[in-house]
Amino acid sequence: MIQWPCILKLDGDSELIYAASEDKLDEKLEGLIMGSADCLIDSFGRSYAISPKDDTYLFEPNEASLSLQSVTQLIQEHEFSKAEMCLTKIQFMSIEEAIQSLEFES
Repeated sequence: MIQWPCILKLDGDSELIYAASEDKLDEKLEGLIMGSADCLIDSFGRSYAISPKDDTYLFEPNEASLSLQSVTQLIQEHEFSKAEMCLTKIQFMSIEEAIQSLEFES
């Protein structure tokens, strides 16, 4: 079961997209051209492959979960691409806290 909030990681892009709920994610996915390596990362660090099906999406768990360090690195790369924050200041106590740090960007 997906633990919200989540981030959408598009393959080949440093930008992360915050989604507070499945409804919010559906809004953000609408109109996106999805790649086969795009994934959803939940607040426990679980990664899900995303597959469109009819008017909805299927989320299939990937084998490996991401560590806090891996999620922090993704957020650092995201912030670096925007050039708005000192990367050494980006540290978190949990994956959920890391994901929630992107809430106000959406």
